[in-house]
Amino acid sequence: MKYAFASRTGNVESIIDRLGLTDEALRIESGAETIDEEFIIFTYTDGFGDTPMEVEDFLAVNGDLLKGVVVSGDTSYGEAYCQAGDNIAEAYNVPVLYKVENDGTDEDITAIADVIK
Repeated sequence: MKYAFASRTGNVESIIDRLGLTDEALRIESGAETIDEEFIIFTYTDGFGDTPMEVEDFLAVNGDLLKGVVVSGDTSYGEAYCQAGDNIAEAYNVPVLYKVENDGTDEDITAIADVIK
């Protein structure tokens, strides 16, 4: 299984680092990147529950290989908390594997590591 991630503020990048995936995870910057194996995407939630544009572009090309979503958000956004993950899960018929506040606690990182195995 491969991993892809998008990080604007550094929260998702911190999660990837803490999981020890830095060397193997594909960083999505423009959305034009491609991946050739099944993957799990790590993303942030943009605006008020929006999927980041670069993630939408990336998934438009690579979404058929998507197997699950780990999503970061901020609970202060209420119902929009981690909504990008819900949007992706619905559009690509995959599970939201984990919702995490910002860059997560140590317990979150352990739980994410368990769920992506």
